Amino acid sequence: MPVTVLLVDDEPLVRAGLRAVLAAQPDIEVAGEAADGAAVIPLVRSLRPDVVAMDVRMPLLDGIEATRAVLRTVAEPPKILVVTTFEDDEYVYEALRAGADGFLLKRSRPEEIVHAVRLVAAGDSLLFPASVRQLAARYGAGRADAEPLAKARLTEREAEVLRLMARGLTNAEIAAGLVVGAETVKSHVSAVLAKLGARDRTQAVIAAYESGFVAPR
Repeated sequence: MPVTVLLVDDEPLVRAGLRAVLAAQPDIEVAGEAADGAAVIPLVRSLRPDVVAMDVRMPLLDGIEATRAVLRTVAEPPKILVVTTFEDDEYVYEALRAGADGFLLKRSRPEEIVHAVRLVAAGDSLLFPASVRQLAARYGAGRADAEPLAKARLTEREAEVLRLMARGLTNAEIAAGLVVGAETVKSHVSAVLAKLGARDRTQAVIAAYESGFVAPR
């Protein structure tokens, strides 16, 4: 089955460009489009996309609030990929904290756009880990809170897995590094997410940075 994508951006040219790039892929299908975040929830419910590629800044409802709304009201929410002009934008960090699974620069090359959609859909790695680290260093320092990690009571192996997740390693890469099976790593990742109350790897890694468990620099 192809990965289905909903495009949400108030600029028609951006939507057209993303559609052209993604629709050319045999394993990706553009399910629909919207010009503002306010239209996202009904479209997500009717189209059931795997991924929503959504502008972080829009006039009526921006990508941050739209992300929160989708995760709050949709029973089985899609992956959310926020699209932005600037990678060091605080809006991007707030969108990731709100539950977005990753971000994509509007100036990205076609192959980077396709890779981002596939990676976010698969959910087994962190998209642009170095950029997430830089965002955490710039905007997450003042939010330092060690409580979530303290309450999580991660085992030594789970803590090690979380550090490797923060570096952007896939499950397969973590398994190779720890010399364990892929299913074992998958179980550890699931345990980390559950203990942290995190929706996915991105939120777990942000919690790790903001708690000081992993140094962003």
